[in-house]
Amino acid sequence: MTLKEIALKNMIRRKGKAAFILAGLIIGVTTVVAVISMVEAMTSDINAKLEKYGANILVVPKTENLSLTYGGLSLGGVSFEMEEIKEKDLEQISSIKYARNVAAVGPLVLGVINVNAHRVLLAGVDFEAAGILKPWWRINGTQPAENSVLLGAETARVMELDIGGTIEIKGRRLQVSGVLEPTGSQDDQLVFVRLATAQSLLDKPGRISMAEVAALCTACPIEEMVKQISQALPGAKVMAIQQVVKGRMETLSQFKKLSYGVSAVVVLIGSLVVLVTMMGSVRERTQEIGIFRAIGFRKKHVMWIVFIEAGIVSGLAGIIGYLLGFVGTKIALRFFTESQTIAVPLNLELAGGAFLLAVLVGLAASIYPALMAARLDPNVALRAL
Repeated sequence: MTLKEIALKNMIRRKGKAAFILAGLIIGVTTVVAVISMVEAMTSDINAKLEKYGANILVVPKTENLSLTYGGLSLGGVSFEMEEIKEKDLEQISSIKYARNVAAVGPLVLGVINVNAHRVLLAGVDFEAAGILKPWWRINGTQPAENSVLLGAETARVMELDIGGTIEIKGRRLQVSGVLEPTGSQDDQLVFVRLATAQSLLDKPGRISMAEVAALCTACPIEEMVKQISQALPGAKVMAIQQVVKGRMETLSQFKKLSYGVSAVVVLIGSLVVLVTMMGSVRERTQEIGIFRAIGFRKKHVMWIVFIEAGIVSGLAGIIGYLLGFVGTKIALRFFTESQTIAVPLNLELAGGAFLLAVLVGLAASIYPALMAARLDPNVALRAL
């Protein structure tokens, strides 16, 4: 009979203890897998949203009096008097080293106008770029054509205007083609027109007030891209919008550290379960081990029997623990996130890591019981018969 067969037969005879060790390790592995899978899934979801949504670089004119109120630009409340950027200069962005990572460049021209006794801000927008830069926009109606406008939700409410209404800007009558649904941002208080229309109305041909740039990936070197755009546009100030991104990533990082700490504690408890159970099993098998030693089994053979038992149970715990952790992650994400589209793919590296972790923990916790079994004096064990 081989050592492996002896170990398997002993596990079958002592199913309760084997199941107890299995359960302890499964809980530990499941917790680790679920935590890692959840953190990775949430991180990937945040990264995907950051890659897909919104601008993360602003290009504004250089000025000593700039105060950040609209995406990095102060409008002064009453007037908007500052040197604009030349629209054609934005073409230089396509020449930078990381130009392939630029998803969209959205020029914007701004100016204060009078509409129906109200002073409001007129924004000329490239609506094609805005579709990438502002995907959260929901328009009731249609995008404005050359002789129409799009109103922010608050602007439409204050001016008591709706789709089909008309406004007059500097003697030019424009029809309201659509109204933005509330965004909770400064966009709610603006009047939007096409870029060329705004440049004509504000007498700013070929000039823009600022530009929003969306980079394709969060892993892109945003700081380096800012530096390159600054060099390409020496007359502009280029800034990276990082506060929200860093805030969310720092929160996720803290959650990750806490989760890893909890996982470590659970794994430690699992290893203690293995240690205590294996020690109890060795004490129960004192006579059996004495017989093995009496018929010629060496110490290393006795230790191998203990290690084989621990390895089999631990390996099985690693496989079951990964599968339970994978399923648990899918269920937990429904409660921890609002998004219902976060993918949790099968991760072969994590599966292998879970299997290896379980085996290592099981074997490490079995070292002392194996040594204790090997050190049993066969004479003392046989006297107990």
